[in-house]
Amino acid sequence: MNISIRLLQENELSTAEHIFRLAFGTFIGLPEPTDFCADANYVQTRSQIDPTAAFAAEVDGQLVGSNIAICWGSVGFLGPLSVHPDFWGRGVAKLLIECAIDKFSEWETGQAGLFTFPNSPKHHALYQKFGFYPRFLTFIMVKPIESVELDLPVTKYSELNPQERSHFLKECYQLTDAIYPGLDLSREILAVEAQNLGDTVLLWDDKGLAGFAVCHCGAGSEAGSDVCYVKFGAVRLGVQAGELFERLLDVCEAFGASQKMLRLRAGVNTSHDAAYTRMVDRHFRTESTGLVMHRPNDPGYNRPEVFVLDDWR
Repeated sequence: MNISIRLLQENELSTAEHIFRLAFGTFIGLPEPTDFCADANYVQTRSQIDPTAAFAAEVDGQLVGSNIAICWGSVGFLGPLSVHPDFWGRGVAKLLIECAIDKFSEWETGQAGLFTFPNSPKHHALYQKFGFYPRFLTFIMVKPIESVELDLPVTKYSELNPQERSHFLKECYQLTDAIYPGLDLSREILAVEAQNLGDTVLLWDDKGLAGFAVCHCGAGSEAGSDVCYVKFGAVRLGVQAGELFERLLDVCEAFGASQKMLRLRAGVNTSHDAAYTRMVDRHFRTESTGLVMHRPNDPGYNRPEVFVLDDWR
């Protein structure tokens, strides 16, 4: 069997999305595998951020799998990595992982990672061959959206003029760079705006930018119908980080309500134990669990004093 790896083409996105749903739905045993993720969209939204980081596996002219490398500045992760079930166990996934790692090298990624099934030794062993080490569980958590009264100034990226956007992106980078050197969410912020996937909410105080959250909303985004999904959220480090985190959660919930969403979804790594505890206290409940693997085997920004929402799915 001759497997060729190349860039994923725009006219293949719907097929790649179908394979992604089929593969994951089959693995977890859904009665109708392609129902996986319902009307959320992962492959198309991510591939448009950087088409040179979206890879396709082809066998005899047939698309059989895909993988996407994601760049958050000095941090990178891969996924969704999917292979058509008819081609499982034939080395397709290994070649797609190699492409992502090559991309990390090109980007000079300091901390690479991924999110995988916590109960699949087969997946763990595959990724360990490439230097990924299992470190933490990540909980995908959900709560019903309720009305929230805010007493802090809140703005959205979409409301800013070009000069204000440039200023915000600089402040955003300063905030994330303090959390982990080189961590940069600019690509995600710009992608949400360009693709109309939701918005980025900004939390300010008398010191400047106190926090922000990149939010997807509704069908066609990574959230799916009736859901406001926090792709990434963070607050400024310091003694007030816990309080700011609570306020950022309020901001996200208020934004979701303004978009007529019914549920708020966010991922939290269990290394952020204070953040996780606060989410449980606010009636977030775990919807699913994943294992985060790091390359190299360093904590990165998954540290107890950091208040971050993300999941690397």
